[in-house]
Amino acid sequence: MPYSSVLFKISIVFAQYSLKNCNLMKICQTKFLGNSWKELSREENFSAQNAQLVLAFGERKLLESNDSYPYLRQQYPSAEIIINSTSGEIYDDTVHDDSIIVTAVEFDKTVVKTTKIDINNHTESFSAGETIAHNLQGDDLAAILIISDGGKVNGSKLIEALNIATNHEIPISGGLAGDAGRFEKTLVGLNEQPTEGRIVGIGLYSKDLKVGHGTMGGWDVFGPEREVTVSEYNVLYKIGDKAALDLYKEYLGKYAKELPGAALLFPLSMRVKPDSEPIVRTILTIDEENKSMTFAGELPKGAMVRFMKANFDHLVEASTTAAQNSIKNMAQSPELALLVSCVGRKLVLGQRTEEEVEAAREVFGKDTVMTGFYSYGEISPLNPNAQCELHNQTMTITTFSEN
Repeated sequence: MPYSSVLFKISIVFAQYSLKNCNLMKICQTKFLGNSWKELSREENFSAQNAQLVLAFGERKLLESNDSYPYLRQQYPSAEIIINSTSGEIYDDTVHDDSIIVTAVEFDKTVVKTTKIDINNHTESFSAGETIAHNLQGDDLAAILIISDGGKVNGSKLIEALNIATNHEIPISGGLAGDAGRFEKTLVGLNEQPTEGRIVGIGLYSKDLKVGHGTMGGWDVFGPEREVTVSEYNVLYKIGDKAALDLYKEYLGKYAKELPGAALLFPLSMRVKPDSEPIVRTILTIDEENKSMTFAGELPKGAMVRFMKANFDHLVEASTTAAQNSIKNMAQSPELALLVSCVGRKLVLGQRTEEEVEAAREVFGKDTVMTGFYSYGEISPLNPNAQCELHNQTMTITTFSEN
């Protein structure tokens, strides 16, 4: 082989090695399962003493029965520690239940600041968003992460307020806490044991932090687009001139007999304005007496809705697209990827759930640390340049790298 070819191959190998080993973030992941903690991975030179951010995603009843916060505080004395309940925990390319997955991050060039607010019901959501945005304002604010109660909050109003207060200039992402498929209560905590009704805002401040976003549902639409004529917050009463539940049953056909369970297979696509990109709304309950449906997100009067149905292959492919979109503006694989998907997708996909996480891993490669959870609502822009939205039945991915 010519000498020049040998030098070229050596230079390629050295460049690949350099890229792999130039990570500025240092990350450690641990897991609580079976009444004990186990370290899953630790990057070289990671210092628990210097970690600034800890994200702990866990099953709600396990969080209630386990004093996870004192343990985490002992391990990470200087970190901002966020704990929330989930409908499934994501580690690497796997999905777990009845566990706590902890990701501790030691940034090199990023400052972390947090704030929290408690609400009693959904009417306080807009003012909560305003307060969080105000508390996190500062020079070099690169991104905001929101980890919110998933039962009492109006996620749409929370995100609307954050968008307005930040002039639509700061990327916002995160999710609403989950409670498996029980929908009883959700828990969120900041530097304490988690509790109901809490919303946590995390500000990341840096000129050197690259943040990417990807969001995709993968549902197939069918039928004409129709206008919401009567609704109240997240309760839909009429579409056009028909009772919402009656029209819904017409389109479901034989699946109408399987309601409310079958509703997970048939969410709604919604556009708030004629020029808006469609977002997904999933159905939580139906009311036979009032012919209404309750959704996991606001459906305002005047919005345009369309029926959707599950296509399992398309749902998994959506994760690939979301991952690809999240790294469009990155020169190399991200150091950290936060995946927030919907409990509805998990219930629909069943045994195929891990396929959507594996699809993201295939895009990122083996060096990106992956974590996340299944939620009651996903918070993310539809694409890297759009404003933040509340989503249902969607895979959302936020990626992070320090230059």
